[in-house]
Amino acid sequence: MRLNELKDNAGSRKLRVRIGRGIGSGMGKMGGRGGKGQTARSGVRLGGFEGGQMPLHRRLPKRGFNKRDRKVWNEINVGRLQEAVDAGSLDAGKPVDVAALVAAGLVRRPLDGVRLLGEGELKAGLKLTVNHATASAKAAVEKAGGSVTLIEKKVLAADEAKRKKSAAKKAAAGKPKAAASEE
Repeated sequence: MRLNELKDNAGSRKLRVRIGRGIGSGMGKMGGRGGKGQTARSGVRLGGFEGGQMPLHRRLPKRGFNKRDRKVWNEINVGRLQEAVDAGSLDAGKPVDVAALVAAGLVRRPLDGVRLLGEGELKAGLKLTVNHATASAKAAVEKAGGSVTLIEKKVLAADEAKRKKSAAKKAAAGKPKAAASEE
């Protein structure tokens, strides 16, 4: 076999259909867009319109709540940590944090942090630094001779300022009433 004889498998590469290139192409005249009107034009689309009938998305009830600043955690069980220690991808002597879990291949990417769950058995004494840990996970790590350090939640400066401002406002609102009762 030579380099000039290399080629793809039959049918692996397919040319795109070039529309609007004459009636001989089979995709000429209206170019697969049907007749005239809104759907034949570019840009405007009839999203959920069902011909005047009440659309499905309006017939179904609203359900639940989507939190705007929702955090996505990497959840990992203590049993998976033990498997990684046994396999040699995680060193029991070194502290374990998100970076160590990514390096060991237990977590694909850091996301918003790590949540430790208590399923499985842990024999190695690991020093873990995570965002959240269940009570059973903490107990399993401490029983094995390790420790769990929780990363403290960082309060935004803006939230702290708002909290102080509202507290000052409440305190100011309470003072005139107290002054009026003294007189």
